[in-house]
Amino acid sequence: MNTSPASLPGGTWSLGDLTVTRFGYGAMQLAGPGVMGPPADHDGALAVLREAAELGITHIDTADAYGPHVTNQLIREALHPYPESLRLVTKVGAVRDEQGGWPPARRPEELRRAVHANLEHLGLDALDVVNLRLGDAQGPRPGSLAEPFETLVELQRQGLIRHLGVSNATAEQVAEALTIAPIVCVQNMYNLAHRQDDALIDDLAGKGIAYVPFFPLGGFTPLQSTALSAVAARLEATPMSVALAWLLRRSPNILLIPGTSSVAHLRENVVGAGLPLSDEDLAELDRIGH
Repeated sequence: MNTSPASLPGGTWSLGDLTVTRFGYGAMQLAGPGVMGPPADHDGALAVLREAAELGITHIDTADAYGPHVTNQLIREALHPYPESLRLVTKVGAVRDEQGGWPPARRPEELRRAVHANLEHLGLDALDVVNLRLGDAQGPRPGSLAEPFETLVELQRQGLIRHLGVSNATAEQVAEALTIAPIVCVQNMYNLAHRQDDALIDDLAGKGIAYVPFFPLGGFTPLQSTALSAVAARLEATPMSVALAWLLRRSPNILLIPGTSSVAHLRENVVGAGLPLSDEDLAELDRIGH
């Protein structure tokens, strides 16, 4: 498959002064089971990353907590020196424990350590975008983000970070962040069946801020919907393809970062996200989350 950023589904979007393809790639699944340890197929993981770049994808989402360190090291091995157009978006604010949990790590010294670890393992002098991960594994939690976010603003002023975002955040936390410094993206859980951020997405679109949906481990597996299955069957497509295509149609500021450890599945996702949906399809799908 030969393609380019202009021909990928959805076209492009600007994260501040950085242009990315709306169809991106999430690197989480390149680590071992439970996002711990190395991949079973090291060369296969490198092949997926190289295929993503070959397809014209310019937005790769990662975190040094994946593995930990594994996905960032794989990205560096596969793609460094990086193509000029490639943008690596990472996140800080959580680490891994020996039980495979994701305890928060948002104290100033923890965030500084995490930013420097991302720089080291990715082989960069500055990170394109750093998201502050809030809440916990169960979702966003209320509370001020001022102290940790201001720490990242300080690191941005030092030239270590180009742009900032927030992840797993409430609408109130997004608003608070914007009173402190500009952000270019919000990364929250959202899909056809989990529509709690509808109003936030529309508000961000009006501000020119990207919204990057992520999904529970397993992708859309928890999304069992007769409506989704019916539309997919009618279009002779997979439910995942329909769900990705719906997200691209939902709002122009939505950026996709589906993950996979398979080159074939990566190509399938690219094709699937470009699936044409009729007004009838969209109306049927919209009823899932309401």
